Amino acid sequence: MAEKKVIIPVTGMTCANCARNIERAVKKAPGIKEAAVNFATEQANVSFDTEQAGIMEIAEKIQDAGYGIATAHVEVPVTGMTCANCAMTIERTLKKKVPGVVNASVNFASERASIKYIPTIATMDDMITAIEKAGYGAIRPDESVEPMDTELAARQEEIRNQTRKFLVGVLFTAPLFALSMGRDFGLIGAWAYATSVNWLFWGLATPVQFYTGWDYYTGGWKSLKNGSANMDVLVAMGSSVAYFYSLAVLLFPVLGQHVYFETSAVIITLIKLGKMLESRTKGRTGGAIRKLMGLRPKTATILVDGKEEEIPLSQVKVGDHVIVRPGEAIPVDGVILEGESSVDESMLTGEPIPVDKNPGQSIAAGTINGEGRLKFEARKVGKDTALARIIRMVQEAQGSKAPIQALADRVAAIFVPGVIGIAFLTFILWWAVGGQFVPVMIRMVAVLVIACPCGLGLATPTAIMAGTGKGAERGILFKNSEALELATKLDAIVLDKTGTITLGKPSVGEVIALNPVVKDENELLRLAASVEKGSEHPVGRSLVEEAEKREMPLVEPRGFKASRGLGVMAEVDGRRVVVGKPGWFAEIGLSLDQAIGKIKALQDQGKTVMAVGVDGKPAGVLYPFEFLPGYLRHLHPILAALAMAVSSITVVSNSLRLYRAKVK
Repeated sequence: MAEKKVIIPVTGMTCANCARNIERAVKKAPGIKEAAVNFATEQANVSFDTEQAGIMEIAEKIQDAGYGIATAHVEVPVTGMTCANCAMTIERTLKKKVPGVVNASVNFASERASIKYIPTIATMDDMITAIEKAGYGAIRPDESVEPMDTELAARQEEIRNQTRKFLVGVLFTAPLFALSMGRDFGLIGAWAYATSVNWLFWGLATPVQFYTGWDYYTGGWKSLKNGSANMDVLVAMGSSVAYFYSLAVLLFPVLGQHVYFETSAVIITLIKLGKMLESRTKGRTGGAIRKLMGLRPKTATILVDGKEEEIPLSQVKVGDHVIVRPGEAIPVDGVILEGESSVDESMLTGEPIPVDKNPGQSIAAGTINGEGRLKFEARKVGKDTALARIIRMVQEAQGSKAPIQALADRVAAIFVPGVIGIAFLTFILWWAVGGQFVPVMIRMVAVLVIACPCGLGLATPTAIMAGTGKGAERGILFKNSEALELATKLDAIVLDKTGTITLGKPSVGEVIALNPVVKDENELLRLAASVEKGSEHPVGRSLVEEAEKREMPLVEPRGFKASRGLGVMAEVDGRRVVVGKPGWFAEIGLSLDQAIGKIKALQDQGKTVMAVGVDGKPAGVLYPFEFLPGYLRHLHPILAALAMAVSSITVVSNSLRLYRAKVK
């Protein structure tokens, strides 16, 4: 009898009676020696006989009692997989060999193991050791290097390895294939039929068989050792039959005269070509994650004893005072202590207009600081930041399995044994019909090699990775791959606050001249765009882009001055031009009474209005906007309004239909 003690973190307890309820529930499981639940620490200390009970049985008893188990989640990059069956082998190993692993999902396309585990029982070392014992590799992130950089380096090495083996295969297979086919079709002289030429074929085929193709032998052995069979088994069997039969003919001429070394070499080289292309494809699948991670700076500037010190991002702690200069990305989530600025939060909200930030307001990692210097207190760092949660959501979605993928995995699990059975059946039937070994062998090899369950197991997860990754690039996040699959069945989408669904980039809507101080709207736009020519503000850039689109000659502003978050002023063509928020004009002594009605009407429509003053007088207003989809922007305004109205009616009618269906 082997006794084991574990500590299981429990959630959902509200009083000491809850602890007793859990104790009674756990003790009902066979093999439980002792169970003590501490309400204060929310932990269950359980001693049990490992031959009669397991951790998962204990966890199920706790959950059956109505409580939860606190679990952690980790993404472990895995190397050495060759097909979907390898992924299933690692899943089984983690679930069965690592106590405390609640669930494990291995994505062959992204080569990542998504593991849910009880942190008080399972450790990272336990999980990595189990993966390595199963015959695969697990990437241990280096704390001094970004985990994604470490993984990318490993992926690049895998690509180089596959490329190197493929090139070696081509180097030896090309002359072998040319000589062999030339001899078979009588294209070369009688010298090609000498025994020495067969030995040359053997010399060319052997490096391909045991260098280029060695991965298939090791992969097949790992698979069989873990109680399953993957594609490597088929390739190794098919190529080995052709190679070793040819070697036997070479050693024992009584068996025949014709050798098939080129068959085994071509099989291995062509499949290695597929592996090389596959590894390159998978190397690009993490692009969306890397782009999201690229939003974070690698270092942060913190205050230590009143002095600024630049440290790696991983070393920032909660409570540190962080300094962010104009134009820099904010490294962690926090609350502003000193400074004022406008922050571009479009990566989080999709809104193109920067948000003014003052002391006491929160800021998020990955957003971009505008013109001002900010000092803030770090509140959430590392995996707790909003950006890290978004990255984790994308990773979990890419690592999760859609229902169709689960079906593909089940089919792939029986596919290889089925193909092997069909190959032997082919051998027996053709032997019974013809009785000649060579034709029978060729047909059996064809069945073994042409069958490739790898495509079955790779297509679905790769499609999921591509879909979730492309969605993340465009600001659309899927909670999991099941949601992505179910999205194909949608026939109605209800959107809230449709006026804020933007393309994430402002553009100029309407330019309105209100004073004879400028002759027309074009003159108003030219003056305003010239002032904003050196601005980094998205709204300012939209004015410049619109003026350039209209081919207006802009001039360099003189005496440029910016009021952070309010507006800018400068001299253009000898005229003093002011561009900014309407509320700022009163502060600088410039009345907008003539335009107040138009400004309020536009603001009531949710538009961001900017006022323009020239030579101390209000000259006009303009508003950047981007609330319509791109294809509607180019329609006539009446058609655009009609399209939006039809869209709104459709949304309302579908909402009512869904409500009636729910009531029924």
